[in-house]
Formats: sequence, structure tokens, C-alpha cells
Amino acid sequence: MEYSKLCNRVFEEATRDYHTADHVDAPMPRPYPDGSLEDRLYRKNWIDAVQWHLEDLIRDPGIDPVEALALKRRIDRSNQERTDMVEQLDEHFRHAFASVCPLPGATLNTESPAWAIDRLSILALKIWHMAEETTREDVAEAHRQCCRARLGVLLEQREDLSSAIDQLLDDIARGRKRMKAYKQMKMYNDPDLNPVLYGKKQ
Repeated sequence: MEYSKLCNRVFEEATRDYHTADHVDAPMPRPYPDGSLEDRLYRKNWIDAVQWHLEDLIRDPGIDPVEALALKRRIDRSNQERTDMVEQLDEHFRHAFASVCPLPGATLNTESPAWAIDRLSILALKIWHMAEETTREDVAEAHRQCCRARLGVLLEQREDLSSAIDQLLDDIARGRKRMKAYKQMKMYNDPDLNPVLYGKKQ
């Protein structure tokens, strides 16, 4: 199975659905059965899309400081949700390859399958937004040409990353790579690990 085709299809669908509503508070559809791989991929990209636009909002130079602080805290929560979703995806792959016995000399990859897929989700958003820039009518043609060139690079990057993800998963399935994933152990949201937060408890 070429997982990258499934990922790209679901990520494109979720990105399109988000931009149909085009609001950070829009309710997320659930087009796939709860707990399915497609459902996890869809929710992953939706979280990324919302965070993308929260990051846009917080960069408004005229933003009210109180609103900016609320957005920053929401972005922190979103980062944690994103990490949790990636770890759920890695758990899926861990179960999928649980019966594989690594070959002697099997090596580790620099990142887990799910963190590579995370990059694929972000690429779906970059491609969507860069494609929008190529059709803007309120800019000079030079801007559109530049964005068309950048879009070509992003599409090539997605093709290369997709191929690398499929190769990694095939290597794991054949025992040439070992499946190993570490928890991210985010400290800034943890009241027991962030000194500013645990200091407030005293």
C-alpha cells in the first residue's frame, strides 16, 4: 500500500473543506469512521489548517495585546493537539508492523513515519496557499510568476517526500528499518515541568 497517496488525498480533502468554511472556529466535519486511519489524517490536517490561520491572525501588527495573548495560548494548545495526533499516527504504524522482525543490521530513520507525514500535511497547506497567490488580481504579474515558480518547488517537494515516506514504510515492513518513536515530551504546557507554571502552584 502506498500510504502517501492516501495521506495526500485526505490532506487535500481536509484542506479544501477547511477553506470552504475558512474560519478558525468552524466545526470540523467527520467524513470518516472514528478511529480509522483516514479519520486521524483528516483531523491532523484540520488542526494544522486552524493553526496556520491562527498564526496569520497573531501577526496582525494592529492586534490588541489581550487578543494576542489569548491567541498565543490557543496556539500552544493547538501545538499540543498536533503532537498528540502525530503520536497517535505513530501508534497506528507501531501496531501495523508489530509482527515484523527487524533484520540484522536494521537501522533507524532520523524521524518516525508520522513525523514525516506531519510534514506532508503542512505541505498540503503550503501548496493551497501558494496556488492562491498565483491567481491574485491585486498584485503585479511578477508576484504571480514568482509564486508559480515556488508552487512548482512545493509540488516537487511533495513528490519527493511522498516517495521517501513510502520507501521508509516499505523498509520497515521488510525489516530493513526499525520502527521506533519517541514521545515528544513537550514541557511548556506541562504544569509539572514548566517552572513558570509549577512556580504558580507554590
